[in-house]
Amino acid sequence: MAQIPTAPAPSTTNPSAPGAASPTTAARRWVALAVLMLPVLLVSIDNTVLSFALPQISAALEPGGTQLLWIVDSYSLVLAGLLVPMGSIADRVGRRRLLLTGAVGFAAVSAVAAFAPTAETLVAARAALGFFGAMLMPSALSLLRNVFTDRSERRLAIAIFASGFAAGSAVGPIVGGVLLEHFWWGSVFLLAVPVLVLMLVLAPIYVPESRDPAPGRIDPVSIVLVMVAMTAVVLGIKTLAEGEVSGVAEMLLGLGVGAVFVRRQLRRPDPMLDVRLFRHGAFTGSVLVNLLSVFSLVGFLFFVSQDLQLVIGLSPVQAGLVLLPGTVTMVVAGLSVVRVVRRVRPASVVATGLCVSATGYLVTALVAGRGEAGWIAAAFVLLSLGVGMAETISNDLIVSTVPPAKAGAASAISETAYEVGAVLGTAVLGGILTASYQASVVVPDGVAAADAARAAETLGGATNVAAGLPAEQATVLLDSAHAAFGSGVVTTSVIGLVAVLVAAVVARTTLRRVTS
Repeated sequence: MAQIPTAPAPSTTNPSAPGAASPTTAARRWVALAVLMLPVLLVSIDNTVLSFALPQISAALEPGGTQLLWIVDSYSLVLAGLLVPMGSIADRVGRRRLLLTGAVGFAAVSAVAAFAPTAETLVAARAALGFFGAMLMPSALSLLRNVFTDRSERRLAIAIFASGFAAGSAVGPIVGGVLLEHFWWGSVFLLAVPVLVLMLVLAPIYVPESRDPAPGRIDPVSIVLVMVAMTAVVLGIKTLAEGEVSGVAEMLLGLGVGAVFVRRQLRRPDPMLDVRLFRHGAFTGSVLVNLLSVFSLVGFLFFVSQDLQLVIGLSPVQAGLVLLPGTVTMVVAGLSVVRVVRRVRPASVVATGLCVSATGYLVTALVAGRGEAGWIAAAFVLLSLGVGMAETISNDLIVSTVPPAKAGAASAISETAYEVGAVLGTAVLGGILTASYQASVVVPDGVAAADAARAAETLGGATNVAAGLPAEQATVLLDSAHAAFGSGVVTTSVIGLVAVLVAAVVARTTLRRVTS
């Protein structure tokens, strides 16, 4: 059985070697890892906290159902479109430099988002966060690839790095819940500021600069093409999820532009993205496993965070604690799998883990609408187990297949898969859930037209309207809204179940020749 080829490690003994990491002691390498995990924690905290803040945002800004999805998606949509270009730019101008630039911008825009007066302003601020966030993620992972040149040491570092997403998911709801119970919803965005300030102080000290030693020219045409392709495809999927057939045309446009982008990369002597990497089955399979795993995770969090708070009636902190066992499981699974894959083939480990994850969605579908937090906690533990294992292994395989000089581009592909998965998780599962809710909810007679429209748009809108109605009307409205939401959860859970099983099949098929 063939082993995934790994590129020669960059020199760590010659500081002048092009593109090489500066000489570091073991202690400094692990400190560098801690510093590079700060933006990872930030991104995961930001996504999770936002999900738990949606009920308060719905009450304060009164967004429609589509606006509510855009508040979540605008960040990931811009981020996904820019990750590959930013990864390529980082290879050329310096990965640490771009990381620090993104940190400054992200912190500044976070403050703007915290005080957004309207839903439209918040959507715009989230899009701006996506622009600067695209500078953070590929730079962090590619710097990690150049700091840890030993394969076994790097695999552990990537496992810890990947577990940062789960750790952020665990910390986010609890810290964010405290903020949401004592301050306004915008306070959750201010969490980014101290994290990034700390990184700005420590990164120049502990993280060595690295770049491609022989970079090509920046290709503006390729940047535009990949942005248009990514945006059109994701918009098309969102539109289809909302029941609009125009999404087909948008998807076809995106695929057509994507084909032009691929042809351009194949013809250029110095492509922005080396698409030939996708000829390697394990690389392509790892990217798909990454995408589908995140799709299932983010889609689950989108509806469960609302279920726990708006249906069961838990506070943000209580809802975060319900999901804490699952996030801890994700961290432990991600770290433990490093030892497991030394003895068991990655294909078997990932496929088995994802099959366990599928049972999490099965449990969710079976108990939807019962209002039992314990079953939701159990379902999330099952889902998190496989996702934690899959994320660690897929990220390790993605960055191990490329030369160190191209680490930025490969890291960008990995992060693009993550963010596209996050966008699609919200767009597809969130869109179907919203459409199902709107088709099923029944607003009782006698409710003012404006309030009836709000109640029929989202569960958060129905909850807010019910608070101002007489007791009998409020009970009828909430019963209908909860039933409609529960019906939507069943549908989205089935789709999530299928996505996880597809990821398991992809892993079993494409990684079967990979040895540990």
